[in-house]
Amino acid sequence: MSSVWGKILHDLRNPLFRQGYALMANTVVTGVLGMGYWLLAARLYSPEEFGRGQAVITAMRLFASLTALGFVGALARFLPVAGRRTPELALRGYGLAAATGGVAALGFLLTLPMWGKTYSVLSGFWPGLFFLASVLVWAVFTLQDVVLTGLRRATFVPLNNLVFGIVKMGLLVALAGALPSGGIFVSWVIPTALALIPVNWLIFAVVVPRHVEKSDAAQEPPRLREIGRFLAGDFPGTLSILGIVYLVPVVVATQVGEATFGRFSMAHTLASMIELLAMNMAVSLTVEGSFDRAKLAENCRRALRRAFMIVTPIIAVAILAAPLILTVFGSAFAAEGTTLLRLMSLAVLPRVLIEVYLSALRAQSRARTLATVQIGLAVLVLVSTVVLFPYAGVNAVGYGLLFSELLVAVLIFGNLRKILKFGETRTPVVTQGSSGAA
Repeated sequence: MSSVWGKILHDLRNPLFRQGYALMANTVVTGVLGMGYWLLAARLYSPEEFGRGQAVITAMRLFASLTALGFVGALARFLPVAGRRTPELALRGYGLAAATGGVAALGFLLTLPMWGKTYSVLSGFWPGLFFLASVLVWAVFTLQDVVLTGLRRATFVPLNNLVFGIVKMGLLVALAGALPSGGIFVSWVIPTALALIPVNWLIFAVVVPRHVEKSDAAQEPPRLREIGRFLAGDFPGTLSILGIVYLVPVVVATQVGEATFGRFSMAHTLASMIELLAMNMAVSLTVEGSFDRAKLAENCRRALRRAFMIVTPIIAVAILAAPLILTVFGSAFAAEGTTLLRLMSLAVLPRVLIEVYLSALRAQSRARTLATVQIGLAVLVLVSTVVLFPYAGVNAVGYGLLFSELLVAVLIFGNLRKILKFGETRTPVVTQGSSGAA
């Protein structure tokens, strides 16, 4: 036990693992509090309201993430080396994410009758305005964690989400009697908006000034044209991946009843949290690869080993104990969600390889290859899900993910091996914060 603890302490001295572990801890915190939140919601609200709340939150996150998550790769890649332009880059990300998410949400509200009965709760001026505001808030909330990670301050992220999760659960309980219809969505949005104030004060008043101060004054910050070229390749691919994460559940919500969607969404949410663990180490890899490309191959190997070491036992538990885990929410959740949770959990294994490969490509600014892999994966998942849905129902999402991610992992494996073995073949770039800096 002492040797394991000693190994963890040793890992924490490495920024790659410190950042990765902080983001993984955030996923655990978010997952545990999220399960508690939805367990309370299942007990305090009707099955129809539970499903409706899940559907509206999923739609909000879809539109807020259209650009916000599209900037994750760019911010992780360029914030470490942005120097004096760090606050400008972060604020531009906030503004563009909020603006495009707002436009998409407005289009959704104007075409609400096309999206089925579940979303009719958003009809009317005030419900629509509240939904629109929630999209803007969630866009900034999503990116503030990325900004902290890009500035090597990911250790603040789990603390932020711990407080957010506790407040959210308390408000959920408080609104159960006062607002039985809409209480789930309101309890999710209000704490999100309140969290923006202290976290962004920390970012722009403390973290950013220190980062700028430590930057090499002689180092030229990335130009907008360089960032634009990167986004031209990374953004379409990331947008495609968002189709897997957020659009698939929204499409399912239009095809099934509210209660059925609620049970589907719980299994989908739990499996997505396991997938996030794999992605956390990959985001840290992009940041560290930007600080020091000379260690990219070594960091890729380390990230793969740690990611598999952490997610493999979790996947095994999820597969074996899926019925027991879902029974906590009710027998109907276990009956309808067990197969989906098992399939999606198993699909995380090839996803580890894919995410490490994508992060290495981001660190190398290989935007065209990024787009090809991401778009290809998204098309495979969406097409296979649609084709299988008439035969497998909501389990089609799990079968589609497993088939698609296995296929893509096989296709990229040769190129990933080259990165793991040879790393960056060009002249290494040593930037501020790297171990090779003078």
